[in-house]
Amino acid sequence: MYQVDAFATRLYEGNPAAVCPLERWLDDSLLQAIAEENNLAETAFLVPSKKGFQLRWFTPVAEVELCGHATLASSHVLFEHLGYAAPTITFETLSGDLVVSRQGALLEMDFPALPPVPCPVPDALVAALGLRPVELCQNGDYLAVLESEEAVRALAPDFEKLSSLELRGVIVTAPATEVDFVSRYFAPRIGIPEDPVTGSAHCVLAPYWAKRLGKDILKARQVSRRGGRVDCRVQGDRVVLTGSAVTFMQAEIVVEP
Repeated sequence: MYQVDAFATRLYEGNPAAVCPLERWLDDSLLQAIAEENNLAETAFLVPSKKGFQLRWFTPVAEVELCGHATLASSHVLFEHLGYAAPTITFETLSGDLVVSRQGALLEMDFPALPPVPCPVPDALVAALGLRPVELCQNGDYLAVLESEEAVRALAPDFEKLSSLELRGVIVTAPATEVDFVSRYFAPRIGIPEDPVTGSAHCVLAPYWAKRLGKDILKARQVSRRGGRVDCRVQGDRVVLTGSAVTFMQAEIVVEP
């Protein structure tokens, strides 16, 4: 197992993910138990396939359909530690085939674009956030648009109330000065009170901000405590997310027979 800081240029920033390369699939209950033991936002498991690798992601409490930072971490492990020599990797996932390309020290991930659609503001969301967003959209998660970067940074939501919302999680975002937009992501109902840097959230954020700002190339920063930079490029129904990663730890898991 490898633990990797994804969307990071140095240790102790970005989003940590565990990566477990396997020869074959283990029982799902064991995969979930390993993810719970790791207690990271995501543990990724990969198995060789004809196209490249099958890839699955688990939070401490559930399997998820799409995860950006653990895909970035898995690609980093293959390129840096496991001798993968081709310039691109194809991952077969619950969200279809995801292709990651190596561009020097950076990794480019070709993900599906998930444009959000406007929706009414539930009173429960206002109570959970402690404020009313200036705009609310959804696509798997709520996307709550606030007035300013300062408002995003200062937000202190009620996690218990967030966990009772209908959708998986809440992305909060606002325009910024040094980058095009900032964001934070909360998903306590799937075991992630606040995610440090969330690739899948940028599949929603990038098309929203591309339409609002009138440009397809965007610079973003997730302003969690650890923080991380995500560069986005919208290409039709796809979003290319670019970032780097750093290895924190290499270990072995003892799996009892």
